[in-house]
This record gives sequence, structure tokens and C-alpha cells, in this order.
Amino acid sequence: MRVGCAGWTVPTQHAPLFPPAGSHLERYAQRFTAVEINNSFRRPHRQSTYRRWAATVPEGFAFATKAPRTITHDLRLVDAGPALDAFLAQARGLGAKLGPLLFQLPPSLAFDESLHRSFFHTLRAGFDGNVACEPRHRGWFTRRADDLLKEFRIARAAVDPAIVDAAAVPGGWDGLIYFRLHGSPRVYYSEYTEDRLEQLARQLIATCDGQAPIWCIFDNTASGSATVNALGLQARVRNHLP
Repeated sequence: MRVGCAGWTVPTQHAPLFPPAGSHLERYAQRFTAVEINNSFRRPHRQSTYRRWAATVPEGFAFATKAPRTITHDLRLVDAGPALDAFLAQARGLGAKLGPLLFQLPPSLAFDESLHRSFFHTLRAGFDGNVACEPRHRGWFTRRADDLLKEFRIARAAVDPAIVDAAAVPGGWDGLIYFRLHGSPRVYYSEYTEDRLEQLARQLIATCDGQAPIWCIFDNTASGSATVNALGLQARVRNHLP
């Protein structure tokens, strides 16, 4: 089970919770075993940059990497092969520390079985690792959509806030469990309460079967809440595990 944040910036107000020396990533990696590279959504990074990040963190650390908006929002998964190839070539700089790829879809992108089957074929032709998808249109929360995700070994992320009840729990392929917590009620800002973290810890432990890797990423980073929430959840999970 991996708990972390969307990005590794150590907020000033939480700096005393981290080792004092080193870059933000070095300090972050002393407290967490995972991070989601979120800025890959907005701009590409050289393969050498990914290699440098991988060399900065300890063995056992892993990076989830968010797919570029070029693929998900501009092309909307249509004729995205060249953009996908470029992204995969860059991210492979992480080597053995490359974790899941994350595809966050635009809220307006409805499920289209034929179109998305074509994209997933292209994806799987070039990448055999773990993949999570965060759809944000109600049309994705159906058995047909779930079956397609299972066919291509793609996990549907469990998210908060959820647009429908089914969005709050993992779906699709069950070989990867991926939670994304954006902050609620104010997305990207709100800090989760102690009670909510306790509830989440119990949910994660109940989900854990010892087989599928579990990722839980806090994306409520705008006010620095992600860091303290992730540390709090880590402590609660440890308290509940035997």
C-alpha cells in the first residue's frame, strides 16, 4: 500500500515534519514511498529529467505519472498514438521506479466503446505496466465501460468528490487499486477531517487483499493540505495493520 501526494513540494507550514536537508523530492521521499507526477499533464519532461528524479529517491520508491492533456483533453484519445509514444519514451526514464500511468479524462468525454477500445489497444501495444483511469463523465459508470477497462487491465480510480456513487469506489480491473482525493467540499483546497481519514484508512485496509497494489494520492495540494493528510493517513493505516 502506497500513500502519497500529487507532487512532492514540501509546504512551508509542514516543513518541520520532513528532514531539513536536500531537495523537495529528497525530503519528501524520506517520508513517503510514492508520488504522483502531476505536472506531466501540462508540460513534457525530458527522459533525462525522469532519470534524475529516479536517481534522487531510495530503492522501493515509485512514481505514478499523469498522462499529458494533449492526449486526454486536446486529442480526446483520438489518433493519439504519436503523443502517447512520446510520453512513454519520456516516462521510461524512471526505469524500475515507474509506477502506474494515470489518465484523467475531461468531464465532457463520454464513454464511446469503439473509440476507447481503439485507444486502449494502442496503449497496450506500447505499455504493459499498470494503468489507472479517472473518467469524469457519468457515461463511464456502467457495466459496459467497466468490462472494457477489465479487458485492457485498466483500473478505474476511486475519487473524492465523486460525481456518482460508483465513482467513490474502485472499478474496472482489480489488479490495481488507485484512490485520488481532490479535497472536499472545496476541490484542491479542503483538508480532510480526522474522522474522514479514519474512515479512509479502514476502507483501504478492507480493500487490501495482499495481491493488488494499492495507491492513495492526495490532490488537495493548493493550500498544502495534501501533505498533512497523507501523513495522517499513513499513521492510521499503520495503527490498523497487524
